[in-house]
Amino acid sequence: MHPNYRIFRFMSYLMNCFQRRSGWGCAARRILFSALLLVLPCAYVGTGVLRSEVSVTDAKAEKNEIVRLYRSMQLEGVVNWKAFRQAVAGYNKIAGKKREVLTLIDFSKPSTEERLYVFDMKHRRMLYSSVVSHGKNSGENYARSFSNKVGSYKSSLGFYLTSSTYQGKNGYSLLLDGLEKGINDRARERAIVVHGASYANPSVAKGGRLGRSFGCPALPTALARPVIDAIKGGSVMYIYAENPDYLANSSILHPSDLL
Repeated sequence: MHPNYRIFRFMSYLMNCFQRRSGWGCAARRILFSALLLVLPCAYVGTGVLRSEVSVTDAKAEKNEIVRLYRSMQLEGVVNWKAFRQAVAGYNKIAGKKREVLTLIDFSKPSTEERLYVFDMKHRRMLYSSVVSHGKNSGENYARSFSNKVGSYKSSLGFYLTSSTYQGKNGYSLLLDGLEKGINDRARERAIVVHGASYANPSVAKGGRLGRSFGCPALPTALARPVIDAIKGGSVMYIYAENPDYLANSSILHPSDLL
C-alpha cells in the first residue's frame, strides 16, 4: 500500500471523528483538508521525487568529476571521451578492485591505432598506450562483432578484474575475470587472457590491420610484460565499443552513466 494512501485514510478518519463528536464538523473538515493538501505533496516528494532529483544531481556531480579527471590527464584528442566516461563510471562502482589502476580498450578505433590505455587513478596519469589485437571473428581492422561463447573467437565487451599471471604458450600472460553475466563471464572458460604476440607488433599494421587473436587482447611483445605487471592483481579493465546491445544489458553501467 502506498504511504500516501495511509495518510489519506488517517485524515479521513479524523474528519469523521470531529464531525460526529462536535458541532463544528465543517470547520474541522476545512482545517484537515488544508493539512492534507500540505502533507500529501511532502509525502510524495519524500517517497519518490526527491530521491530521483538527488540521483540526477549525483550523476551530474560524478560526470563533472570525470571531466576534471579527463582534462587533468590531458586526454582530449587522445582518448575517446565517451569510452573514458563509461570506464571511469564503472571503475567507481566495482567494489572488488584491489588496485587503483584502470585499463581501457577502445574498440571503436581501428587496430592500426593505439587503443589500449592504462591509467594510474591515484596519481591521475596515463601509464601506457598501445595497439592491441581483437578476436579474429570480431572483424578485420575494426572489431564490430562480440561474443561470450566458447569457440566464437570473438572479443567480449564490458568490465573485467585482472587476476594472476602465468607462463603459457604465449609467454607471460594475465588471467581475466569477466564481471558481467552473459557478456563476458566465460572469460576463464574461453581462456581469454592478456598476452604478448608478434602479430600484435605495430609493424604488422603496415599491411592494413594488426594480426588477430582467438579473442584475447594481445599486446606487442615488447610491451606485454610491463603492461601486465602494471595491471595484474585486481585492477579494472573495460573493453568499449559503440554497441547499444551491450549498454542495454550491462549489469554495471546505467543510463545515468551515459549523460
